[in-house]
Amino acid sequence: LLPTKKTILWVYHFIIVGFPYPHDLQFLLFVFFLLIYLMTFLGNLLILLAVALEPQLHKPMYWFLCHLSFLDMTVSSVVVPKVVAGFLEGGSIISFGGCVTQLFFFHFLGCTECFLYTVMAYDRFLAICKPLHYGNIMNHKVCLCLSLGTLFGGSVHSMIQTTLTFHLPYSCGNQVAYIFCDIPAVLKLASTDTTLNEMATFVDIGFLAMTCFLLIITSYIYIISAILRIRNADGRRRAFSTCATHLTVVVTYYVPLVFIYLRPGSQDPLDGVVAVFYTTITPLLNPIIYSLRNKEMKNALRKLRLWCLLTPS
Repeated sequence: LLPTKKTILWVYHFIIVGFPYPHDLQFLLFVFFLLIYLMTFLGNLLILLAVALEPQLHKPMYWFLCHLSFLDMTVSSVVVPKVVAGFLEGGSIISFGGCVTQLFFFHFLGCTECFLYTVMAYDRFLAICKPLHYGNIMNHKVCLCLSLGTLFGGSVHSMIQTTLTFHLPYSCGNQVAYIFCDIPAVLKLASTDTTLNEMATFVDIGFLAMTCFLLIITSYIYIISAILRIRNADGRRRAFSTCATHLTVVVTYYVPLVFIYLRPGSQDPLDGVVAVFYTTITPLLNPIIYSLRNKEMKNALRKLRLWCLLTPS
């Protein structure tokens, strides 16, 4: 805490308390989260390499999947290393600027994923409902513009939320009762009324999440209607399998988001558990879901494995 001329103490660093756990499990939790992080990074990296090295996967669907894998790798890197360090130190210290940076990038990446899931649903809508026009509509330029658009939208959202959060005075406590610097946990430390900030967070995140979710649902209403009109049973099965994969990752994204940001009241221990799932388990599940349910991806991973085995010789 840094004293000023008015003898007010201003916070210049935060202590990330994390979630409560028995001290005897400290080393086991350290190993567990470290392994989860390494598996997440490796799994998403394999997706990127498999798509890059397999010409048959150079399609819009896998372009967006690569974008998702990159976001999962990055969002995990923003949060999990500090969590792992906290198990060694009994709580990790982060500077005020570091807290601002962590909050900004977490919401930037999270909001970008929200937009990306919507774009992926639109891609599936075009592929199934307008197959004859799909190649002309979803060309390389459009894919690039959509990907850049998700990044731009995520950066605007995150900049607004970060500015609203850290323009408040922080001169009380500096212990963040959470696993990382997130808006609900940081606002509790502000030395002023945060009602307007909480309302702005609820409206902003709620509007974006509900808009994207409704667009996804609308896309899948048309998609399911088109699939049911397919006469070939194998074609229906493959179409449903592809859509089920995307819907599964959408559910693993939206359920924790709604629980943390869009419900009245807060129960810190339970929020911490959900945050652990949202920041560590979900980025690990995405490559597993896509690789297990997608025949083309499994073939590409087999080729990548063979390429790795034959490269040294």
